[in-house]
Amino acid sequence: MEISARLLEWYKNHHRSLPWRKTRDPYKIWLSEIILQQTRVNQGLPYYLNFIETFPTVDDLARAPQEQVLKLWQGLGYYSRARNLHKAAQQVVEDGGIFPTSYKDLLTLKGVGAYTAAAIASFCYDEVVPVVDGNVYRVLSRLMGISSPINTTPGQKEFRALATMLISKKDPATYNQAIMEFGATHCTPKNPLCNSCPFQTDCVAFNMGKVDELPVKVKKTKVKNLFHHYLVVLTPQNKTILQQRPQSGIWAGLYEFPFVESIGNLLFHELREDQVFQELLGGVRFRESVYNQDPIVHKLSHRKVHAYFWVIETETEIPNAITRDEAAEKPVHVLIERFMREFWNITKE
Repeated sequence: MEISARLLEWYKNHHRSLPWRKTRDPYKIWLSEIILQQTRVNQGLPYYLNFIETFPTVDDLARAPQEQVLKLWQGLGYYSRARNLHKAAQQVVEDGGIFPTSYKDLLTLKGVGAYTAAAIASFCYDEVVPVVDGNVYRVLSRLMGISSPINTTPGQKEFRALATMLISKKDPATYNQAIMEFGATHCTPKNPLCNSCPFQTDCVAFNMGKVDELPVKVKKTKVKNLFHHYLVVLTPQNKTILQQRPQSGIWAGLYEFPFVESIGNLLFHELREDQVFQELLGGVRFRESVYNQDPIVHKLSHRKVHAYFWVIETETEIPNAITRDEAAEKPVHVLIERFMREFWNITKE
């Protein structure tokens, strides 16, 4: 039995029941694929359901304020996905509310790359185009014993050519679902279920004892350590200050407390001499305390943020301060969300 037939047989008996697999609506499938980029299914599912409930149609999403979209996305990370989601919805509405119907045309949507376009084109329109994501790389590299790095252009071309050769021409939608599902639940990164694998006798990696070595990735760039010292202002009326980040870079457009960035830890007397601190609190009488003696560490792709939260209780009101309820309505990044949850018991709605 050929590879595609075995995958389809395995999928028929082992696939998970997920809402986006019960529709061919391109809006719902596109939404699920964007949410599930770099996100596990069990984490992404409630976000998908919330988005569908809040924005039942692409028109509803396109007309929503960006801040509402970012707020609903809060906690998923990689916020450029949410901004691109919003822009792509507006593109579709500008084109009459009709999604593109081919792989090539789907690539014109903001934030839609080769993988997402292939998923939508095959799931909705039965176009014979393979999906190639982390799960597919893992399955094919192990099954065929391919050691080409998956994060290099030559390696990606090699895997795409192989995926194109293997895809079922009769049922590309189910085949694509099957190979991704197999990688997600059976041929997993750690502790794959090799003993019950339908490809065990043919799997090169298994028979050579190299399952844990594949797929291959070239080493990442060195991680940069940054220290963020957040200034959590509390006025006598229990108001605080939030500022919006620039519309580009990490956490673009999200809100956070004013902060001082450094390449090493700072003592408070060093912190208060910084220009950011002086512009915010210069001449203001206050009492300070550090919320966390040990940093809250958050890892990004090429940097590691060590966050300290300094609670600054002022004796007078501060211009532009907002209430705690107003702060809770703002879309914030993961570090601020965690602080608000622990310090104020504010949770994402």
